[in-house]
Amino acid sequence: MRTLLTLFLVSVSFTTSSARSADSFDMTHARLGRVLAAVVRDAKVDYAKLKADPAELDAYLSEIAAVPAAEFARWPESDRLALLINLYNARTLRLIVDHYPLKSIRAIGALPGAAWRGLIVRQGGQLMTLSHLENRVIRAEYDEPRIHFALVCAAVSCPPLRSEPYTGARLHAQLEDQARVFLAMAEKNRYDVATGTLYLSPIFKWYAEDFTKPAGSLAGYVKPFLPEPQRTALSDPVKVRVKYTDYDWALNGQE
Repeated sequence: MRTLLTLFLVSVSFTTSSARSADSFDMTHARLGRVLAAVVRDAKVDYAKLKADPAELDAYLSEIAAVPAAEFARWPESDRLALLINLYNARTLRLIVDHYPLKSIRAIGALPGAAWRGLIVRQGGQLMTLSHLENRVIRAEYDEPRIHFALVCAAVSCPPLRSEPYTGARLHAQLEDQARVFLAMAEKNRYDVATGTLYLSPIFKWYAEDFTKPAGSLAGYVKPFLPEPQRTALSDPVKVRVKYTDYDWALNGQE
């Protein structure tokens, strides 16, 4: 009887603690904000500094893991999506720190893609992979192509990592800004007026359906986000020839 009572009290304590963690979750993601502000400069990460003191990052990941699925489901969509984007980026940072120093995220593990297949992400009472989080949760449950400009897999050719977290209150503006910034990076995306060729990051090839479904074509999707001169010159997205730029998997570190 004493054992049963102890187990009951532990269960109640854990439930109460989890509920309290969820109720008090900071929707400004200030803890992650302090991490990003300290180690991100011009989209480059000081992984050595983060490895030396990962406590704040670990605390943030623990805060997310403590939010029960039922509580998370009651949040507004923008708050849920902001958390999931932050979770992907934060867990990727921790993954790199776990293996740092290294030259590329693809150097992690013995098999190709191992970095995205490890059960390292805790959210909503589940243990999942980064691949599952991106493809089976974020892409599957949220109809938002702009997430591809926000999820950062620690590579040079990824979209830039912001030095601030995503928040539900500002999510639309942040994603719009990410799209404009990414499409203005000429080494990754550009419209060549002389040849009528639209050069795009391979991200647009890997996730083509996410972009063509709402816009009809890749050119039609990216046109509103291109720098003004290119946007004006791209008069007929249907007739544009698309080619893909090279993808640099080198680590997005500050070294």
